Amino acid sequence: MSEGGTPVMIKVLVADDHRVVRAGLAALLRQQPDLVVVGEAGNGEEAVRLAGELQPHVVLMDMQMPVQNGVEATRQIRSHWPGIEVLVLTTYDDDELIWGGLQAGAKGYLLKDAPPEELIAGIATVAAGRSLLPPHIAAKLVQVISSGGPGRPSELESLTERELEILRCMASGAANKEIAAALFISENTVKTHISNLFQKLGARDRTEAVTRALSRGLISL
Repeated sequence: MSEGGTPVMIKVLVADDHRVVRAGLAALLRQQPDLVVVGEAGNGEEAVRLAGELQPHVVLMDMQMPVQNGVEATRQIRSHWPGIEVLVLTTYDDDELIWGGLQAGAKGYLLKDAPPEELIAGIATVAAGRSLLPPHIAAKLVQVISSGGPGRPSELESLTERELEILRCMASGAANKEIAAALFISENTVKTHISNLFQKLGARDRTEAVTRALSRGLISL
């Protein structure tokens, strides 16, 4: 992150009910020159309170915590302070937790066994306002989509075949440059299509666009 060309430290709040895990994560993050751990929370209610008090750039959020779970804590944080991003970090590769966290407004999702460098990169990604949805997590979303899911509004039916191709690439975790290469089009063209997709799907970012497309059966993995 930067302001006026000057690097800005990314402020992180760590929320996890296991003290040893929380301390380990905080110690890892404190080793990074561009990260600063501003606080630690042991449950969802405390995470919401500290998010309001400390105004971190990113909350590293466990999903299963006492008093208030990570899904509800994420929902409250994103509702009250939309400038605070949430990165879910959990042991559980659970379909409903993934769906719930993303629906609540989390910008990304990582498992706790992810390599440290992937975690650090993930924090930087969501702090910059970009979504983080690894391919194996995107694939899990399919499992929570039932045949009786939400119907397609008329605007969704107007998606072009090219837009659907780009959606499938996005769902696989491909970056704009990779999508452009795969479809033999320019990156600017990809960006234009993605902008149109966001408008048609009523999505704010790539994660939400993919989630909505999957839930409506527009694409599959």
